[in-house]
Amino acid sequence: MATLTLERPTTPRPLNRPRRRGRTLAGRIALYVTLAIAAAAIMLPFVWMVISSLKTNNQVFSIPIQWIPDPVVWENYLDIWTKSDMATWLRNTLILSVTVTCLQVLTGSFAAYGFAKTRFPGRDVLFLAYIGTIAVPWQAYMIPQFILMSRLGLNNTLWAIIALQAFSAFGVFLMKQYYESIPDELCEAARIDGLTEYGIWRRIVFPLSGPAIATLVLLTFVNTWNDYLGPLIYLRSPEIWTIQIGLKSFVSQYNAEYALIMTGSVISVLPIALIFLLGQRYFVQGIATAGLKG
Repeated sequence: MATLTLERPTTPRPLNRPRRRGRTLAGRIALYVTLAIAAAAIMLPFVWMVISSLKTNNQVFSIPIQWIPDPVVWENYLDIWTKSDMATWLRNTLILSVTVTCLQVLTGSFAAYGFAKTRFPGRDVLFLAYIGTIAVPWQAYMIPQFILMSRLGLNNTLWAIIALQAFSAFGVFLMKQYYESIPDELCEAARIDGLTEYGIWRRIVFPLSGPAIATLVLLTFVNTWNDYLGPLIYLRSPEIWTIQIGLKSFVSQYNAEYALIMTGSVISVLPIALIFLLGQRYFVQGIATAGLKG
C-alpha cells in the first residue's frame, strides 16, 4: 500500500540585503562622481572663456593659466559695444531666431497633426518621403536654393533665411511622435461635437503638447542663433549681419584683442544658456516622451 509522504517546506534563504544596499550605494556614488567629472570637463572651456573676458589681453594666454583675473577688467563689457556693432548683430539674430522658431513650431505642429491624427491615401509614404529629406545634406541643394532666392529677389535680406528655415522635417517628425501619444478618442469626441480639424489641433492637440513644443523651440532657436553658413551666403550687407558673422568680422579686425573677443563670445552664448536653463525640464520631458505611443 502506497504511503503519502509530505515534504517539509523549505524556508527561503534570507537575502543579503545590507550587502546589496552597500553595492547599490557604491554604484550610485561612482556614477555621480563620473557625471560630475564629465560635467566639469564640459563646462571648463566655457568657464575659461568667461574668466578670460574679464582679463587683459596679456593675461588671456598666460602660462600658467591665471584662473582668477587680477585685476578684473569689467570695462571689456563696455568696450565691446563701442568697438563693434554688437547691438545690430544681436537684434538681427534675435529677429531671425524668434521668427524662424515661431514658424517652425506652427508649420511643424500643424503638419504633424495631419500625419498623426488624420487618414488620407498615401499618408505613410508621403511622411517617409518628407522625413527622408533629413538624410540629404544641405550642401547638396545649397546652390539651387541660392539661385531660387536670387530670382525671387530675397538675397541680401533677412527674408531669405526666414523662407528657407520656416519648414523643418525634423520638427514634423518630433511633433508627430508626440501627437501619437495623445489618445485618438479625444479627437474622435471632438469631431462628434462638430469641431473642424483645425479646431481640434488648436483647442485640444496643440495645448497638450507643451513638452514637445518646448523641445522644438529650444532646438530651433539654438540652431538658428548659431547658424553661420546660411547668413554668410545670403547676408552680405553689414547692417543685416547676425552675431556669428559679426564676431567673425570682429576677430579679423581686432585679432590681437583677445579679451574683447572672449567678451563677444560670452555675449553670443549667454542667451542660449539662459534659454536652456529655463526650458531644460520641458526639453528632457519632451525628448523622453517623443517616442511613446498611446
